[in-house]
Amino acid sequence: MNILKTQDLPVAIEGGSLPEILARHEEAGAFIVEGELSASVLLPGDRLVCVAELNLFGEHRRSRRRKAVALTLDEVMRSLEQLAPEDFVVHVDHGIGLYHGLTHLTVAGEEGDFLLLEYQGGDRLYLPIDRVNLVQKYVGGDGAEPELDKLGGTAWVRAKEKTRESIFAMASELLDLYAVRQRAESHSFSSDDPYYQEFEARFPFDETPDQARAIGEVLEDLGKPKPMDRLVCGDVGYGKTEVAMRAAFVVAMEGKQIAVLVPTTVLAQQHTETFRKRFAGYPVRIETISGFRTRRENQEVVDGLASGDVDIVVGTHRLLQGDIDFARLGLLIIDEEHRFGVRDKERIKQLRSLVDVLTLSATPIPRTLELSLTGIRDLSVIETPPLDRQAIRTYVTRSDDTVIREAMLRELRRGGQIFFVHNRVKTIEAMAEKLRGLVPEARIEVGHGQMREHHLEKTMMGFLRHDFDVLCCTAIVESGLDIPNANTIFIDAADRFGLAQLYQLRGRVGRSSALAYAYLLIAGEDILSKTARMRLQVLQELDDLGGGFKIAAHDLEIRGAGNLLGKKQSGHVTAVGFELYTRMMEEAVHELRGEPLAVELEPEVRLGVPVYIPDFYVEDVNQRLIWYKRLAALRRPGDEEALRQELRDRYGPIPAIVEDLLSVMDIRRRMKELGIQEVRLLGRSLCFGFHASSALEAAGLVDFVAAGKDGRTLRPDGSLAIPLEHAAGPLAD
Repeated sequence: MNILKTQDLPVAIEGGSLPEILARHEEAGAFIVEGELSASVLLPGDRLVCVAELNLFGEHRRSRRRKAVALTLDEVMRSLEQLAPEDFVVHVDHGIGLYHGLTHLTVAGEEGDFLLLEYQGGDRLYLPIDRVNLVQKYVGGDGAEPELDKLGGTAWVRAKEKTRESIFAMASELLDLYAVRQRAESHSFSSDDPYYQEFEARFPFDETPDQARAIGEVLEDLGKPKPMDRLVCGDVGYGKTEVAMRAAFVVAMEGKQIAVLVPTTVLAQQHTETFRKRFAGYPVRIETISGFRTRRENQEVVDGLASGDVDIVVGTHRLLQGDIDFARLGLLIIDEEHRFGVRDKERIKQLRSLVDVLTLSATPIPRTLELSLTGIRDLSVIETPPLDRQAIRTYVTRSDDTVIREAMLRELRRGGQIFFVHNRVKTIEAMAEKLRGLVPEARIEVGHGQMREHHLEKTMMGFLRHDFDVLCCTAIVESGLDIPNANTIFIDAADRFGLAQLYQLRGRVGRSSALAYAYLLIAGEDILSKTARMRLQVLQELDDLGGGFKIAAHDLEIRGAGNLLGKKQSGHVTAVGFELYTRMMEEAVHELRGEPLAVELEPEVRLGVPVYIPDFYVEDVNQRLIWYKRLAALRRPGDEEALRQELRDRYGPIPAIVEDLLSVMDIRRRMKELGIQEVRLLGRSLCFGFHASSALEAAGLVDFVAAGKDGRTLRPDGSLAIPLEHAAGPLAD
């Protein structure tokens, strides 16, 4: 109704049967009827035209519902928690050690499982499983093996202090930038109008749940009187561009300009066509600046931006040069920010403090991932795949002519197209000739970044039109090229690519309902480096839909987090490990914002009772370790019971010794709340030691002792002792 009103077509919604409605409308007019109609109908004899929703807004396709993704830092880091023997670990208090697995011991009359950690000089530390949260898997700054720390040494304390000072300096700088953004007044954009509703209705698909949420979060940000800075992370082809176009529409309708920054000329061309098709019929001028256009054409666009005649511009890093002047820039959309150089990022940083910024990424770089998860930037993730999308079958194989020919012929037989990525310009023509001899049935062309711009554009457009079958190309196709008919890709010398780059290249296929194949070609397994082997293994294992976010977390593990916050921070990440560095970063951000820091206690419970998970109940050592970690991380009342139910469902009736473990871990949770550092059995008394931050006041403890006549006492060290036979009543209080 609202949409029709904007076209000066006021109508009403009518109810009842069609004959009843027609009887009420003897004169010509228009009205809306709710019902099912697959197509429009013309009935001249009855002077009636029924226009179906399909013909007003286009065909809609429904998407499958999938489970939403968890976005906490703990969830992302879960891939790092599965320790294997000989992994490097970081103990918060003792530093970097070597993990040698779980060991079953009896210490001071108490039986249980312990983590065995080795330190410098062969020193060993046996860590009780209830303190497993003090240990994290080590991920360094450059993937190199770290030196072991010395137990009881001062080097670890100094390393943490230096890292803390560096983090504070860097976090302060970052927060200054974001404080400027928070204080800055931005235009508040509204999506509550019929034009946006019409634009929304013309989207030819049902939004997936994640996509709808991301759109809502972006529009909410745009409606605030402060500049937006949001990252939208989603796999290739998962609808990030539609999120960007919704934001662009809202901004353009209020007279502001939009700049869409993309890493390649090919992607600029494709985005321009996508935007023009989506905005067809609206008074919005969309132009592009790229190497595919002549200098004169680009200059006309530059002039149009300065005068305000151009509403939306799509371009490469050329948009960041000094001669570009916007009349009224309102929104900057950045596609794959990690593909831009240092100078470009500095210019982006300047713009970021002034206007709304929306960043799109399929595999967010570690820096972006970390900043989003520590609360400095806002994050939306689109994990729900489009309708009928299938996972890409991924194979790591020797470069074999027979394999290549058979896979190409299979794709050609079903009418599909093929990417063959050979990332060396000097030898790419020779590789294309080899492929022509290997598969004479295929039409093969070459595309790379050193070709003349118009020749490259002609080649890419020809591939899109299916003028030929195989595109032998460099990694120039890594971002954005959307060719649904291409569903087989070969990546030559795959071991030379980074994980995120491999993931992006693989994403060139599988963009339709057809089953897609990716072949990662290598010279031989024996010459692969350890890092390359890990990259290829991760990509082969993560062939499920929606793996981009997991890829980013694995990328941290494999190549380290050295690029997290620039070269200055690399050494500090290496010194303390990524997870501890991230935790320190979070603490610094909270402290600089003046927010209270929660004291993380790891209480000790020493009751002389054996508490562990026996191997006859949970056989796998890694699984037992994960359960210990989950139990040590109990936070809320009821968490214990939820884990008890899960254990029972997965492993059967719970043995008494595991029930005792559950009870002890729940006691630890309660001790954390009250600030009780330890409880231990001394003779016939339970002794409670209190942390300085304890919620229990000293005066209250004195009153508690004075009120009882059961032998409870305050010891000289400030701990509370209660005779065991009288402990139940006071402890319940």
